[in-house]
Amino acid sequence: MKKALILVSAALLLISLGACQKKEEQTAEKKSPMPSGPIVDMPATPPGHGTQGPKTEFQVVVPPEVEGQWTQVTIIVEDKKENTKKDYTVDIGGELKIPDSNLVMKIGPFLPDFKMSGSVITSASNDPNNPSVGVAIYEDGKKVFPTSGEWGWLYAKFPTIHSFQHDRYSFTLKEANKKQ
Repeated sequence: MKKALILVSAALLLISLGACQKKEEQTAEKKSPMPSGPIVDMPATPPGHGTQGPKTEFQVVVPPEVEGQWTQVTIIVEDKKENTKKDYTVDIGGELKIPDSNLVMKIGPFLPDFKMSGSVITSASNDPNNPSVGVAIYEDGKKVFPTSGEWGWLYAKFPTIHSFQHDRYSFTLKEANKKQ
């Protein structure tokens, strides 16, 4: 009888020690620091770039203080085959036919201070802090950029983010012209 009582007590002691240790590990996990780096409230799929994750409809809102204040954008067209770059100034809402190609770029909204929050794309101000322009690119009449959504975005300060991928051409937003 004493042996059975000692065995049961020993088993209970081992079980309780294991439970305490597991609880300490869980507490340590809860107290671990947040990962370093920026925390961005971004949807699974950025606007007009790829098809991963659930599709989100993005709404572009041009604030009243920005609407009509910018008239043109300058796009740098790089021809990788000829190793040349040329600037083209295009009206906002206009089109750029890329010379010696079957590419046409439609120029959409210009946002001088691009900001995305949830499913809304807008401008935080009318100052060119993060200039970007919405574009749609067609090859042989078929839309090739963005792969989803109405506009893909060219960023002046971050030209390689979500950029248009093509064997021969690349495009960068250089600047925008403000209404005089």
